[in-house]
Amino acid sequence: MKRYIIHSAEILSFDPQKPYLKDYAVLVEDGKIAKLAPYAMLKEENCEHIDASGKILMPGLINAHHHFYSTLVTGLGKAAPSKDFNEVLENLWWRLDKKLMLRDTYISAAISAINAIRKGTTTIIDHHASPYHITGSLAEISRAVKDTGLRASLCYEVSDRDGMERRDEGIAENLSFVKAYGAEQDTQIKALFGMHAAFTLSDESLDLIARLVSDTGCGTHIHVAEAQSDQRFNIEHFGKRVVERLNDFGLINQHSVLAHGVHLSPKEMMIVAEKKAAIVTNPQSNLNNAVGIADVCKMQELGITVGLGTDAMTVNMLEELRVGMWAQHLRQENPSAGFMEIASTLLFNNPAIAEKYWGKGHGKISEGAAADMILVDYDPHTPLNADTWIGHVVYGISQARVDTTIVAGEFLMWDGELLLNIDEAQLRAESRELAKALWDRF
Repeated sequence: MKRYIIHSAEILSFDPQKPYLKDYAVLVEDGKIAKLAPYAMLKEENCEHIDASGKILMPGLINAHHHFYSTLVTGLGKAAPSKDFNEVLENLWWRLDKKLMLRDTYISAAISAINAIRKGTTTIIDHHASPYHITGSLAEISRAVKDTGLRASLCYEVSDRDGMERRDEGIAENLSFVKAYGAEQDTQIKALFGMHAAFTLSDESLDLIARLVSDTGCGTHIHVAEAQSDQRFNIEHFGKRVVERLNDFGLINQHSVLAHGVHLSPKEMMIVAEKKAAIVTNPQSNLNNAVGIADVCKMQELGITVGLGTDAMTVNMLEELRVGMWAQHLRQENPSAGFMEIASTLLFNNPAIAEKYWGKGHGKISEGAAADMILVDYDPHTPLNADTWIGHVVYGISQARVDTTIVAGEFLMWDGELLLNIDEAQLRAESRELAKALWDRF
């Protein structure tokens, strides 16, 4: 049983009741935070004492919507120019995912996970697609997650776009994974039932998935109203808006992750709030694809838990937080609006979402919570306290170096050096070879 104390750091707990703690220490025992108390009370504990002077101790960051599989696209310049979101899908992502093989899937996840460790992200809710290599794809991603030590929730995005045979294979991949990793069966890997988006799924497909979701009691993970075209398609073909249609099939529940939500009506937002589902905003992706900026302020006003994801644009959650802040100022046409609404997505709401899968306290530094923590090199040049800490996260800590990353009490990185049983240089070399081969097939 690994037992140690981290002391002398300034602690940002992400607990709104006691967000800033000075002269406190954390006792880690068996992968959990056993005690959070003034260091004077813990000095006599017989275990290793780690001096973290000059550092900030924070919970590991959570990415509530990601795509491991897009890692090998970095630098790809072969996609045709696209005038709208649908062309982005057709010219880039739907061409790419068809070419992915199982080894690509593993390497993509492993590289992304290593990059996440370096940026202090310890929990990822992922959404996968590889329509010509579906079976076993989630096992490859889970193997990469296990190899790197992170936590992740995985799913396969079911779609009709590649035919019914692949739709059924995607359903089977989800179902198999939900049965293997549902409930409390694994403390590291969790499962949701994935779907691409309502505009690529028929009523027949939604009905089939809905029965399985009901039978297993699992949550769902789906792109929702990312672009206005999603709404138009559903209204024109089914006479319903996206959320109304999904809700009519019973596909929105308290464990659901609805990605984007850029073009939701107030009525749709109210349905999501009533079902206690989460919407995950991905501001960099939305700006990059020119689809719009989600009204996070209105969503939170209506009682929705709004989380923050990257949609694979980055693994740096603090970078995403900052972009989300500026985007919301623009969306509200008010430079004073949206600060707490966006800050809450990462600091309070992502932990609330993750708690549904990993248990109480996940994403916070609190007694009984999983010991998923990071140390950041940050010596504040203005007062850091319970009133100023969020501003420091956004404008200061976001620019600082992550020194140490810990998951379940295990050190994955110390002083910027990875402590994994992985040859990173060899992994990156293979990644370059696989990326070149993938680009040649593209």
